[in-house]
Amino acid sequence: MSLESAQQNGNSKSAVNENAAHRPLPAGRTTKWRAGVLGATGLVGQRIVNLLATHPWFELTEVAASERSSGKRYSEAVRWHLDGPIPESARNLIVKSLEPTLDCDFVFSALDSSVAGTAEEEFARAGYPVVSNSKNHRMDPDVPLLIPEVNAAHLDAIPLQQKKRGYDGGFIVTNPNCSTAGLVLVLKPLADAFGLEKVFVVTLQAVSGAGYPGVATLDIQSNVIPFISGEEEKMETEPQKLLGKWDGSRFVDAGIVLAAHCNRVPVIDGHLECVSIGLKKIASLYEVQEALRTFEVDAQLATLPSALRHPIIVLEEENRPQPRRDVDAGSGMAAVVGRVRECPLLDVKLTLLSHNLVRGAAGAAVMNAELLAARGFFKSRVNQGQSVAEEVSK
Repeated sequence: MSLESAQQNGNSKSAVNENAAHRPLPAGRTTKWRAGVLGATGLVGQRIVNLLATHPWFELTEVAASERSSGKRYSEAVRWHLDGPIPESARNLIVKSLEPTLDCDFVFSALDSSVAGTAEEEFARAGYPVVSNSKNHRMDPDVPLLIPEVNAAHLDAIPLQQKKRGYDGGFIVTNPNCSTAGLVLVLKPLADAFGLEKVFVVTLQAVSGAGYPGVATLDIQSNVIPFISGEEEKMETEPQKLLGKWDGSRFVDAGIVLAAHCNRVPVIDGHLECVSIGLKKIASLYEVQEALRTFEVDAQLATLPSALRHPIIVLEEENRPQPRRDVDAGSGMAAVVGRVRECPLLDVKLTLLSHNLVRGAAGAAVMNAELLAARGFFKSRVNQGQSVAEEVSK
């Protein structure tokens, strides 16, 4: 099936969620939740800011970044890298420091890992739900590592996290590494239908995954770099947690044997992954393709503005997927699969593509926030300074 045919059959966001910008608020909610973005000037932070500009549930009210940017208007502090202008709703916001005194109901964290760990804990301790794209807390034993289509039940860990850490209303939820996100989304229906024993993956990862300014031109142009610091370790550990279970007191790993080779290639956006998979049950290629093609989210997830009813698109062309042609499928939230065939070493092999800055970062965080909102984890917060001012005026 071509990408165009898949879209016409309802496998893309354009077909399923064309009115996402007008998606009604969850029952009982009459106003948008106020969102803040930590690390708002970076590549992922900019993507989140851009996604919030037209979001039907969330309103951007605060941006925060390093001391270098603090006190400036967002339009003055940011070096904007996205197509199109800075959203008007963000241009004149004053960039705040990373102090947990922001006037918002929850925060996204797109902070660099050098500062994210402590900052996220401080915001959670101050009562803010923290929806993080950073790596620091992904493997914490009480923090959900979340892909809504894969392991929404892991949100049941939040009350225990709050109890153990003494958080009153605040908590931390993370999304996975950019290359893990697309891989696990594709593995999920195969795990459900046939069980997984072994996974071997080789990645071809875009330069935007390294942030800005990223990889030096003389290093990456006409070249491939067969090493990305920490990437293989993430890909070999995060899927275990994502595909595992929450048993009420801890996360139980999936127990999959997984090996990864990660490479940086001269592509701007889109991580391509070549995957070989060992299944627990015998399955034909047709059964594997059908499991991927018919994978469908549940009724609650289907109501989320960023959700795709069918988040996996299976292409039949022998030379697809390709980053240039397919990276924006489903507005960047789809995993595009092709070249499904028998594997002489394991059972089946395939190629998958996902947008590293959307499905693998900003879009993932926004969708995680949507699920948290739909399940009642967000409350309207009153800024302490505002509360004091109200008391004095009485």
